[in-house]
Amino acid sequence: MLDKSSYQPYGLEPIERASRDEIAALQTERLKWSLKHAYDNVDAYRKKFDAAGVHPNDFKRLEDLAKFPFTTKHDLRANYPFGMFAVSQDRIARIHASSGTTGKPTVVGYTQKDIDTWSTVMARSIRASGGRPGMKVHISYGYGLFTGGLGAHYGAEKLGCAVIPVSAGMTERQVQLIGDFEPDIIMVTPSYMLAILDEFRAKNIDPRACSLQIGIFGAEPWTNSMRGEIEEAFDMDAVDIYGLSEVMGPGVANECVETKDGLHIWEDHFYPEVIDPATGQVLPDGAPGELVFTSLTKEAMPVIRYRTRDLTQLMPGTARSMRRMQKVTGRSDDMMIVRGVNVFPTQFEEQLLRCEGLSPHFYIELFREHRLDGVRLHVEARADHADEASRAAQAAMLAAHIRSVVGIGVEVTVADPGGIERSMGKAKRVVDKRPKE
Repeated sequence: MLDKSSYQPYGLEPIERASRDEIAALQTERLKWSLKHAYDNVDAYRKKFDAAGVHPNDFKRLEDLAKFPFTTKHDLRANYPFGMFAVSQDRIARIHASSGTTGKPTVVGYTQKDIDTWSTVMARSIRASGGRPGMKVHISYGYGLFTGGLGAHYGAEKLGCAVIPVSAGMTERQVQLIGDFEPDIIMVTPSYMLAILDEFRAKNIDPRACSLQIGIFGAEPWTNSMRGEIEEAFDMDAVDIYGLSEVMGPGVANECVETKDGLHIWEDHFYPEVIDPATGQVLPDGAPGELVFTSLTKEAMPVIRYRTRDLTQLMPGTARSMRRMQKVTGRSDDMMIVRGVNVFPTQFEEQLLRCEGLSPHFYIELFREHRLDGVRLHVEARADHADEASRAAQAAMLAAHIRSVVGIGVEVTVADPGGIERSMGKAKRVVDKRPKE
């Protein structure tokens, strides 16, 4: 873990300390360009703007952005594969895509300038996390069409770090290489970091004795309780990174290690709004709602008011002058409605981590019985609480915590240690077995 007593922000760019007026002026200038670029070069945006009765020339100040229509994942899929690109194919330097597990993949493209911008904001994110030139970075995000691995890779190299491109999977080898190569930083999903922790313990290796000082975790919501679990286990700083491929990839926002009080959005490249997910109305800073982003500098695939479905709120800057977003607590499309109660997986995770006899691995099963929805929470025992009496006590305790705090009754089943399948990427937290209406 970094020594905070001597920590000083390193090599800040002028924009990271600019006044709010300076940031707003830059955003206004860049938004004018981005709106015009999208309208002039993407048929889908031209049609959406025209249908809404707005034109790029109607944008005069930041508040005017609310006049423009939203972009959704449906728009990207409807224009699969390259209909949202704003440059000719000969200017495309790279193409990424989502897995497409819920439909057609969402495809994103980058010019060389876009790649350079992405590398810059990723380097800024690693630096904000405490990374410095010369450090070694162990990257366990997946490489390939997923943006995580290559985004982290190029950013670490841009900062001047040595990259260890391990990718996801082969957990035993991950632990071996951490011991052999002695990286300072690991970049990985938080759920897979827990699988790596399990492997340390299975091999009777003290994770606190390893070289890791910083963990940069993203690609899925995770709680401050999980942060505490990881920091205590590894004696490291666990820092949150945020991004999504449709907007750029990882590196849209990042926590600063000296404060860990929310993720600073790199507002010189991404303009944030928070809206009421039901009405689309823009909410004031401090109000919780759905996060929306407009790209300010993207050439290949500009996005205008893209609905992320991530739930958060905007807050003033602290360690940097750019605004912060609160840690994402869930997604509007991950929300479970159980007997009229809105519930998110992170709420279950917070209560699970209060139970010392249970590991942090879990998934939620939704089912319907006698016309009523039910929730079955699958967890696993820690090795030192695996006897039948301990498991029953831990299950009762967890169910009581959830009923008291979340407000619903759940059935808790406790598997043997290692009984919950480990995720090598984004963890799948919810299995919905309710009949489709």
